[in-house]
Amino acid sequence: MELFSLNPWLHFLIILLPVFFLREIIIKRTKSYRLPPGPPQLPIIGNLHQIRNFTHRSLWLLSKKHGSLMYFNFGRLPTVVVSSATMAREVMKTHDLEFCSRPARLAYKIFTYNLLDVSFSPYGRYWREMRKICILELFSAKRVESFRFIRDEEVAKMIHSLSTPSSSSSSRAFNLSEMLVSLPYNIVCRAAFGKSYHEENRHEKSRLHRAIKEVEIMLGAFCFSDFWPWLWWFDVLTGIRGRLEKSFSVLDSFFDKVIQEHTDSSGPKPEQEDFIDVLLRVQKDLHLTQNHVKAIIMDVLVAGTSTSSVTALWAMAELIRNPPAMEKVQSEVRRVVRRKRKVDESDVRHLDYLKSVLKETLRLHPPVPLLLPRESIQHCKINGYDIPAKTTVFINSFAIGQHPESWENPEIFHPERFDNEPIDYKGQDFQLVPFGSGRRGCPGIYFGMVTVELALANLLYCFEWELPVGMSRDEIDMSESSGFVVSKKIPLFLVPVNVSDKKLIEVQD
Repeated sequence: MELFSLNPWLHFLIILLPVFFLREIIIKRTKSYRLPPGPPQLPIIGNLHQIRNFTHRSLWLLSKKHGSLMYFNFGRLPTVVVSSATMAREVMKTHDLEFCSRPARLAYKIFTYNLLDVSFSPYGRYWREMRKICILELFSAKRVESFRFIRDEEVAKMIHSLSTPSSSSSSRAFNLSEMLVSLPYNIVCRAAFGKSYHEENRHEKSRLHRAIKEVEIMLGAFCFSDFWPWLWWFDVLTGIRGRLEKSFSVLDSFFDKVIQEHTDSSGPKPEQEDFIDVLLRVQKDLHLTQNHVKAIIMDVLVAGTSTSSVTALWAMAELIRNPPAMEKVQSEVRRVVRRKRKVDESDVRHLDYLKSVLKETLRLHPPVPLLLPRESIQHCKINGYDIPAKTTVFINSFAIGQHPESWENPEIFHPERFDNEPIDYKGQDFQLVPFGSGRRGCPGIYFGMVTVELALANLLYCFEWELPVGMSRDEIDMSESSGFVVSKKIPLFLVPVNVSDKKLIEVQD
């Protein structure tokens, strides 16, 4: 009696167990398919008990035993997990059309409920039109280039904050994690809203940032209705649904305010357009509603801020742990840039080793290790196995980056592996797919990575980097955070030492 009084919901679940078992028996009368191999399942929960805190790592370890195409049942969610370049090519290229939809999980339903989201929408005319707008209007090479002055200004502010006299002493360590989070956030806000969120808007910036962070957390959170749709009411009782709706309410009202400000303005010149200006300009011709506009901006904020910052952060952490790589990349940057005060984007295209460092970082630390799930729209076969319609498919980009069929000594940070190798992260080489590929590939790759390259190049050019007093490289904690975007769990504190003009001349000579 004491157990049930302390856990009233446990009593209720025990009563429902016979109903669940009966449902399992009824569902088993489906067609006989030759499904991919996978670990044994339990009734009701399926394979959920085999997933630990870091889902991408749990699935990677299971793939070593069961293969690079695995079948799971997560509750009542039939799922296929892909863990090699060969199988990723099958899903994202050979059978891209069959796997181009999205599953209707709770978090995505909330997106659709409040903001008709683009990335999370099922495949259809709406999604195709929205993606076309993103590619042709928002993330075209010309549009990204038009925001160059924003990137230059925001990177310059970051470098200036690190260059103060007190920061050049060996006793002052900076929280680089915090700085690298703020940089892409400020750039994206200015590009999206035409508005800076520094000191004069600190409260609004903080409120918006918290709401976006909460959405990211919720996207990676456990929801009962993800795995047992008929238990949707459990998400209400546990507060998950309330937290999501509160976050989206904050974002919804903020977007309404910013859109109204743009509507009331006299209108900028075309070369000064921000994302909202572009969307309002094409709104009438493409029959966009205000919800469509807000949905695209939501995608840009969620996908374009954390992913950029964590990539730059992981790169700095790996470099500080690997002095030969740090010395080599700094020498390249200083040789190419020569005696200028800072690195500009015209210099970055000549920094081959820096690009190799970022590729190696994305291989070891993809910002979203489990790419956003796809869903099969019809039955198909892969490698001789049946994949039924309505099957959720996860691409484990972390596992692909660790697969021995593609990489030698995959656990080692070794940027030289990309020397004279044409492998890139843009979706054509399936050994490296941190941003996906095919119809569901990220349309904003260039927009995000140009920021990462510019920021990292300037940090390496302007400063020597040291660890805080008393700390060794072996003590750097490389633990991962859990969630939708996987960052470094423990903030990275480093000491920036201003590089003298004399040293720059010596390096160049």
